[in-house]
Amino acid sequence: MPRTPEGIRGGVITGWGCALGRETVTNADLERTLDTSDAWIVERTGISARQVGGSTAELSIESGKAALAMSGVDPADIDALVLSTTTPDRNVPATSATVQHALGLRCGAYDINAACSGWVYGLVNANGLIAMGAERVLLIGTDTLSRITDWSDRGTAVLFGDGSGATVIEAGDGPGQLLAWDLDADGSAEDYLYSDFGGYIQMNGKEVFRRAVRIMVDSANKSIEHAGVSLDDVALVVPHQANSRIITAACERLGLPLERAAIVLHRTGNTSSASIPLALVDALDGGRVNDGDVILFVGFGAGMTAASALIRWGGSR
Repeated sequence: MPRTPEGIRGGVITGWGCALGRETVTNADLERTLDTSDAWIVERTGISARQVGGSTAELSIESGKAALAMSGVDPADIDALVLSTTTPDRNVPATSATVQHALGLRCGAYDINAACSGWVYGLVNANGLIAMGAERVLLIGTDTLSRITDWSDRGTAVLFGDGSGATVIEAGDGPGQLLAWDLDADGSAEDYLYSDFGGYIQMNGKEVFRRAVRIMVDSANKSIEHAGVSLDDVALVVPHQANSRIITAACERLGLPLERAAIVLHRTGNTSSASIPLALVDALDGGRVNDGDVILFVGFGAGMTAASALIRWGGSR
């Protein structure tokens, strides 16, 4: 995809918030029910604990409230709610409708499902709405994967958790933060990671790992090229939090030091659509982001989808 065109009105992130499942499930807890160990899980995944519990709507409402409060935006002034989720609470209606009503919004609301790439898809979508005249968009990424996880399957039970990350994006005084983006999908690989209606997550871990690293690197390089920046310009990379080995391998192939990555995987597990905004919130709250910093978001997901985006932090609403 091309660099964000000159003269297009862009968005600025002005508020953020997060929510996690209420119950902590540690590796020691899983040792009691599965043929596994804390050492094995940490070595293979980088995960020590994950949070589970709560519905997609409940977690979205919590993170959305926090983001709205930080931004100081009146809920009635939000022009659109975009909820990225692969685990809606119902088939119909969209979970975003429930969240919209609970937050007191008076706007259009819709779900998007690009699996673990979904929040970046939503970021591009939100900036597109702002370019077309919207003033304020609430973007939320939420998944409650514990509901579709087979907790007797040692291959997947150790991976997933529940969480939500939200951002308020307002029309910027100028071009906004988004420099460039790339969205991709390869439907021929959908059988490597899927969940049927009423079923559990099924995953070919070896094939997912092999493809994930390649498509993350490919997407990231496209966005970097479109933005006209170099790897040295990237102050922080916020990757999808699927597996520490995937994050490490992707950073190595990109030529980015792992120290520049925002990682929360060890305590959240893989939260799909929530993982990138959760890592972003952690970096922001931890003081790792300064005005003018170039941030790279990059992820992959079932589909298989891939997405990346580069923003320059700062700007005014």
